[in-house]
Amino acid sequence: MSAAEGPRADAGPPEEGAPQPSGLMDLLGVAAVLLDANGRIVLWSPQAEDLYGYSAEEALGQYAAPLLVHEQHWQLMGTLFAHVMGTGESWAGAFPVRHKDGSTRLVEFRNMRLLDDRGDFYALGLAADESTLRELERDVALSTRLISQSPIGLAILDTDLRYVAVNPALERMHGISVKDHLGRHYREIMTAAKFGVPEAAMREVLETGIAMVDQSTIVGRAPGDPDQHAWSISLYRLEDPQGRVLGVADLVVDVTDRYQAAMEAAEARRRLALIADGSARIGTTLDVEQTARELAEVIVPELADVVAVDVLDSVLDEHRPGPAPRDGPALFRALAVKAAYPTEAVQAADPPGEIAAYAADRVATETVRTGRPQLIAHADDTDLARIARDSHAAGLLASAGVHSYMSVPLIARGDVLGFLGLTRARNPVPFDEDDLSLAAELAARAAVCIDNARAHQSVRNAAETLQRSLLPSHPPHLPGLQIASRYRPAQATYEIGGDWYDVFPLDGDRTALVVGDVMGSGIDAAAAMGRLRTATSAFADLNLDPDQLLQHLDKITSGLEHYIATCVYAVYDPHRAECRIANAGHLPPVLIRNGKHPELLDLPTGAPLGVGGTLFETTTFGLGPGDQLVLYTDGLVETRHQPIDERLETLLDLLDVPDPSLEETCDRLLRELRRPDDPDDVALLICRTQPFALGSDPPQL
Repeated sequence: MSAAEGPRADAGPPEEGAPQPSGLMDLLGVAAVLLDANGRIVLWSPQAEDLYGYSAEEALGQYAAPLLVHEQHWQLMGTLFAHVMGTGESWAGAFPVRHKDGSTRLVEFRNMRLLDDRGDFYALGLAADESTLRELERDVALSTRLISQSPIGLAILDTDLRYVAVNPALERMHGISVKDHLGRHYREIMTAAKFGVPEAAMREVLETGIAMVDQSTIVGRAPGDPDQHAWSISLYRLEDPQGRVLGVADLVVDVTDRYQAAMEAAEARRRLALIADGSARIGTTLDVEQTARELAEVIVPELADVVAVDVLDSVLDEHRPGPAPRDGPALFRALAVKAAYPTEAVQAADPPGEIAAYAADRVATETVRTGRPQLIAHADDTDLARIARDSHAAGLLASAGVHSYMSVPLIARGDVLGFLGLTRARNPVPFDEDDLSLAAELAARAAVCIDNARAHQSVRNAAETLQRSLLPSHPPHLPGLQIASRYRPAQATYEIGGDWYDVFPLDGDRTALVVGDVMGSGIDAAAAMGRLRTATSAFADLNLDPDQLLQHLDKITSGLEHYIATCVYAVYDPHRAECRIANAGHLPPVLIRNGKHPELLDLPTGAPLGVGGTLFETTTFGLGPGDQLVLYTDGLVETRHQPIDERLETLLDLLDVPDPSLEETCDRLLRELRRPDDPDDVALLICRTQPFALGSDPPQL
C-alpha cells in the first residue's frame, strides 16, 4: 500500500515478499494512552506499560494526573489537558512523569484531541522516552550531515543491488545525478568488467554479513568522468533491529593520489632494483659479446619487450679505429638481441656478429653521431621507417606491433661506442622520460664494461699473438718418438699467461722435451717466457745435463725482475732407451708404461727458477717401446674447487683409458679437465716411444 492509503478490512494478511514494517517505532517504544473528557484512562497500549510501569489492569479507569504525574505538576497538566480538549490544538513537548517505582522520567509527548462518531471528545497522548528520542535524533542528524558533507562516497543498495540512496560525494565521483542512480542496478551504473569484482563482494556480504573493509581497490574510469581513478571500497550489510537484511552499504574512498604515490614508489623501487641487478650482472667477464648479452638480459623483460645492442664496427676493429661518423651512414656490428617472447621484431634487428650499414637519417646513426638518446613514445609508420635498417625491417616492426622506441648511446670515457635500441610492442605502456633515464644509466655501465673488454681484447690479442709466435712447431722427424701437444689460453680472462712447451732434436738422435710456466700474465709474462725458451734451446745445444741446464736458466730468470718460473726439462735417448729429467718446482710428469697403469714420476721437486742459489738433480729411468711421458702445466689440473691431489688422481684415471692417437688423448684431457671459467692457460706435451734401430729410416708420425 502507498503512504496515502490506510489499511482495508479486506486486505488480508500481507503477501510474501511485500515490504515489512519498519522497526523504528519499536526502537522508540512509542506508548499510546487515550483519555476521556474527564481525564480518565480508557485505552492503554503495551508500550505504555513499558514506559510508565503500570499494567493495563492497573491503569484503565484511573485518572491520568494522580497516576502519572507528581502532585506539583497536576495544575500544569490540567491546564494543558483543558487547552487541548477546548481548542483542538495539539501540544508537543517534554513533560516529567512519575513511574510506578516512584522515579521521575522525562517523556516526550504528542497530545491531540480525537472525536468519535457520537460527538464525544477524547485526548490521545503519544509518548516516548525523551533520552531515547534525543539519542535517535542526534544519530539521524549526525548521519545526515556525515552522508551529505563527507568526501567519502556512500550508497545504499537493496538486496537486489539496486540503488536506494546516494550521497553527493558519490554523485560527484560517478558523474551521475542521484536521480539517475535511484532504482538502477549497480552494474547499470558501473558497467566496466572490472566492477564485477565489487558486485560479487556485495553479494557475499549480503549472504554472510561479514563486512569487507578497504579490501578492494578498483582502478578505472567512472561513467561520467574521463579521468582514471583508484577507489578503495568497503562494504557492510544493513539490518533492522530485528535482524532483517535491508541491503548493503557501499563506501567508496577516492585514493587516486595514494595509489599513484604507491605506484610511483613501487616503480622507483623497481628501477633501483634493476640498476642494482645491472651492476651485479653486467661486466662479469672481459668479453665484449658476453657483456652485451648480460645487458640485454637485464633489460628484457623488465624494461623492454625487445632490445638490441650494437657497436660501431670501427670500435672493434683494431686496424680501423675511429670516432662516431659525423655525417653519412654508420657501420654497426650487432652484439646481442633479446626478446621477451617470440616476435617478428627480432628479425628486424641485425643478427649478432653481423655488420650492417645504417643511413644517415636513421635513428641509430643520429644517436651515435650526436651522442644523445632519442625517445619516440608513440611510433607511427614514419618513425618505424627511421628506426629500421630498411623498408623490410620496418614492415616487420609494424607487424610485430612496435609502438614505442628508445635509442640510447653507449658512451665510455667520452667516446661513443654504439647504441642500445629498446622497443615495446606487447607492453601497451609507452616509454617515458623515466624509462629513458633508466636505460641511459644501464647503458653507461655497460659501455664502460664493453670498453674495458675491448681494451683487454686488444692486449690479449697482442699477448696471444706473441706467445703463439714463440711456441714451437714439431720437428718433422724425431727418432724413436711420437709427439702431440696443445696450448690453450685462459678462458676467463684476456690476460695471457707464460705457459710454454718446446721440443727440439739434439745430437746423437736425442730429443729434448721441456714444459714451463712463468708466473704472471700479460705481454711481459709472454716475453719472459720467450726469453727462457730461447735460452733453453741454446743451452740444450751444449749437451748439458738437465740439472745443469736448469742451473743456467735459474740465473737468467733471477735477472728478469720479479718473475719466477717452474720447469721440467727431459732428454730422451733412443739408443739407450732412457730418459734423463730434472724438475724446477713443477708438477710431476706422468709415466705410462706400456700395458700398465699411469703413475706420477717420483722426482726431486727442486725450487722454481729465479729463486737463485738452488741445486737441481737429474733422474734417469728407462723407456721401453710404447711407453708414454706426459708433461703439463698447472692450468690443466689446478682448480679452486678440488684439492690438487684429487685432480692429479683424476688425470691418472683419464690417462688409464687408451686412445687411438696421442692427438685424441690431448683433446680428451682438455675437454674433461678444463672448464670455461678456468683462470689459467695450459701447455700439454705427450710423447710415446716407438721401436728405433740404428741406421734405420726415420720413423713416420
